[in-house]
Amino acid sequence: MSWLARLFDLRDTLVRMVLLDLTGLCYLLVVPHSTSTPTTTQWVLAVPAFAVALAAHRRPVVNMVAQAALLAVAISLIDDFTINQVGASWALFEMTMRARGPRAIWLATALLVVVDLTDSIGDPPRRFASGVVGLAAEVGLPVLLGLVIRANRELSRQALERALAEQRQHESESRAARADERSAIARELHDVVAHHVASMVLRVGVARHVLNDPDPRVGEVFDDVHGTGTAALAELRRLVAVLRNPDGVRGDAALTAIEPSALPAAIGASIDRARQAGVTVEADLDSAIGSLDAVRGMAVLRLTQEALTNVAKHAGTSALAHLVIAVRDGSVHWEVTDNGRGGVPAGVPAGGGHGITGMRERVEVLGGRLEAGPTGTGWRVRTVLPATAADPSARSLPRNRPAPAGTPASEPA
Repeated sequence: MSWLARLFDLRDTLVRMVLLDLTGLCYLLVVPHSTSTPTTTQWVLAVPAFAVALAAHRRPVVNMVAQAALLAVAISLIDDFTINQVGASWALFEMTMRARGPRAIWLATALLVVVDLTDSIGDPPRRFASGVVGLAAEVGLPVLLGLVIRANRELSRQALERALAEQRQHESESRAARADERSAIARELHDVVAHHVASMVLRVGVARHVLNDPDPRVGEVFDDVHGTGTAALAELRRLVAVLRNPDGVRGDAALTAIEPSALPAAIGASIDRARQAGVTVEADLDSAIGSLDAVRGMAVLRLTQEALTNVAKHAGTSALAHLVIAVRDGSVHWEVTDNGRGGVPAGVPAGGGHGITGMRERVEVLGGRLEAGPTGTGWRVRTVLPATAADPSARSLPRNRPAPAGTPASEPA
């Protein structure tokens, strides 16, 4: 908006009044008059007009009535009443712009018409007609300009309201679409994935009872598979509940939470599971991880599970992995490195995959940045989850509820 357009803003009424008064003073002091200098009566009538314009700049009705009264007096006392005429016309302009309804506008217009016509009472018909025509400039122009500005303001207001309404509708539709997508995913997880996992758990349980005196190592594997499947089912049920409840997600990340006190045990279970798969895991865990907020705690757990799974899958079960989780100044420093014995570095799924992508998305949601790259003969994945990304209002699980399935937690897919 240019400075000229802003002059007609309601907040700049005082500026307009000051400029109007300065213009009137210039007219009295500089513009040549029929007499050598303005008369005392002109000054007596002009000064109150200037003062009222400034004092009543927030009260258009008071200004309109006062200026019209001063104009009526000026018409009866002096020949050159231009100052008062302009003051009354400008007061009508301000009134037209700022009046709440059309009734006040037309009453003010009628008042100024009556006052202006008093100068033509008793004049010959031709001169009276000339005075009536002059009303077009003295009354019609201020009203017309005021109505135009008023209409533009109303159009701008309506356009802004429409834009806000469209934005709200778009946001509502987006939320509805995301809710539909979450519901569809929840149905698929429940009807397909959970069904197959439940079937696997059931068959493993049957196999444990069918085999007579199995090798203890086989029984240990069966127990581990059965426990992992059971934990996975519990995690799936929690995830389905979160997906179906819009309040259970954070943005588009579908972040679930874990009880802070359960985090060390859940990470320990993930480390034990990686060791059972044959990976040698060296863990350096900060004791402060037990006090992390629920959302970052879950992120650390999922990152650890995915990274250790990638070590087993891509670096080989004979690989050595080093896990470091430290809390410094409120930020979580997380890192997993491996020696790459399997020939393929961890974190680089053969043929591409969703593991590293999911890790990066989870980190970015919390304000961090995942770094992955070679180190020596192996691979390193690390990130820092900043303290500012932690949501103080993140809801942890109630104290009177058991820790979520994930202690031990299921392995990522």
